[in-house]
Amino acid sequence: MPNIQEMDLLSGSIHLFVVPAEEVAHVQPDNSLEHALLVLVKSGYTAIPVLGMNNKLKGIISKAKILDSILGIERIEPEKLSNWLVEDVMERDFVSVQEDAPFERVMTQSIQHPFVCVEDPQKQFIGIIPRSKILAHLNGYLHDLRKTFHQNEN
Repeated sequence: MPNIQEMDLLSGSIHLFVVPAEEVAHVQPDNSLEHALLVLVKSGYTAIPVLGMNNKLKGIISKAKILDSILGIERIEPEKLSNWLVEDVMERDFVSVQEDAPFERVMTQSIQHPFVCVEDPQKQFIGIIPRSKILAHLNGYLHDLRKTFHQNEN
């Protein structure tokens, strides 16, 4: 039976999984929280990248971060949506990998994050690798492995 290392799954290229930057919903640090929430709701995503000048990755904004920022002690404060900027609440500690990172690193980092950002050596945003693409690939790989194992049993 072939093992994962023989199939070069964990050390393989991540290029097949990258959703290119031009196809990724994003906002900019100086956008209002209202705009960011609209982009998130319209896109159907729970989190998206925040890109600055020259396509530089600055952070991640999520529905949870936005909603948490407008919760007051006694009421929801929706006026903050138009008064606050994305940079005021975005997550600055985010997961990213270089475009030559091995699949194993991306897979490990995707456990806690809905996507992993991909950057080039100059920190230019290349795109994202959604956890769903990784899981779909692993699912296909495991099905193929099972077929191979059952064929070798016979």
